[in-house]
Amino acid sequence: MHKSGFVNIIGNPNVGKSTLMNALVGERLSIITSKAQTTRHRILGIVNGDDFQVILSDTPGIIKPAYELQTSMMDFVKSAFEDADVLLYMVEIGEKGLKDEAFFNKIKNSKIPVLLLLNKIDTSNQEVLEEQIQYWRELLPEVEIHPISALENFNVKELFDRILELLPEGPAYYPKDQLTDKPERFFVNETIREKILMNYKKEIPYAVEVETEEFLEDEDIIRIRSVIMVERNSQKGIIIGHKGSSLKKVGVEARKDLEKFFAKQVHIELYVKVNKDWRKKPNQLKRFGYNK
Repeated sequence: MHKSGFVNIIGNPNVGKSTLMNALVGERLSIITSKAQTTRHRILGIVNGDDFQVILSDTPGIIKPAYELQTSMMDFVKSAFEDADVLLYMVEIGEKGLKDEAFFNKIKNSKIPVLLLLNKIDTSNQEVLEEQIQYWRELLPEVEIHPISALENFNVKELFDRILELLPEGPAYYPKDQLTDKPERFFVNETIREKILMNYKKEIPYAVEVETEEFLEDEDIIRIRSVIMVERNSQKGIIIGHKGSSLKKVGVEARKDLEKFFAKQVHIELYVKVNKDWRKKPNQLKRFGYNK
């Protein structure tokens, strides 16, 4: 008997979806920072065993869209409802429901198994935890509640075992040695974008998209040339910094992470270009992998 299926993680921004995805897959596929709206795409992580294939899906945090990019991000979340065999609805201690009522109603009326993951329990105590379990049990009586700490790996193995129990019988959808559905360039882009999220403040990280124009892999080194897109000239100057110091820091940090990810020496060149109001232009969003 072989089990397989799609297990999709949804929830508000910054509740720990990417941390859980990485913990379950055992690889760092999704960006993790303390800033909201870090994940922009739907990212698959594939966990294989002799008699199972679990296809996990990390999705953007649910928000009410304010511009075209965010609308596209919410389309990725909608697609996660459509093909899931098991839905993981992640909340954190103290949270009171999704920011979008329509999505919340979809969870309430779901015909597939829903596991409510009460995350970050390592930041709470037993009394608060019990109150929270009771709160969610009354709100969503049909769902299973699993207290976890994705960051501390608490109850993550037990959660995975429960997911396996719920999955239907089926064939492997992907080759058994495949880890994700994304190409190498995607992870280069995301790693660079993560360093920008960590090193710049205010609007700058959200006005940035990264495009890798060159990815050349030799036996002992990978040569990468990537372009950081910003929306305005003033943002370009901030990204570059005094005598290029800020851009150099991003490059050094990204290179270190990419060398770990690819287990190979990496040489990276970064450039900055202005792509005016790219977040609002459907043709530009399509070019960057949104609006599909």
